[in-house]
Amino acid sequence: MNLKDHIGHVPDFPKPGILFYDICPLLAHAGAWREAVKQLAEQVGEHKPDLLVGIESRGFLVAAPLALALNCGFVMLRKRGKLPGQKISYSYDLEYGSDVIEIQAGAVKPGQRVVVLDDLLATGGTLNASIALLRQLGADVRGVGVLIELAFLNGRSKLDVPVSALLSYDE
Repeated sequence: MNLKDHIGHVPDFPKPGILFYDICPLLAHAGAWREAVKQLAEQVGEHKPDLLVGIESRGFLVAAPLALALNCGFVMLRKRGKLPGQKISYSYDLEYGSDVIEIQAGAVKPGQRVVVLDDLLATGGTLNASIALLRQLGADVRGVGVLIELAFLNGRSKLDVPVSALLSYDE
């Protein structure tokens, strides 16, 4: 099965000149989604994670079923103000501005083996910030897993951990 057949391409979204890679058709096709989870679980499982950390929001869709498949925990990294209770925040710069991600205090224990999941690796800024936040908490970040890598944006070069990507686009 060619998983690329289940990725939509939406020109000029969210703004003119951007080609959006849409995972909704993949999620809607039970066989393709099952195959994607199976393949990514094989790659991510090599890191022997204790926890999978999903980045808001499509990263949750990737991390949650993988956590079940790998029999490990799942933790959410969210945008500022979305988590209850005590939180740890991390501010980082984007191409045009800045952002903040948060995790619940105590969600990750020092020394836990962690893999960070998202739907897409583009420029690498949010994934890099996620790795930095998790290391600040003492996590042993073993790798990153994504459904799609936009290789032409060279985001992988910003990450100092192995990257598992099911699909790669060169343009």
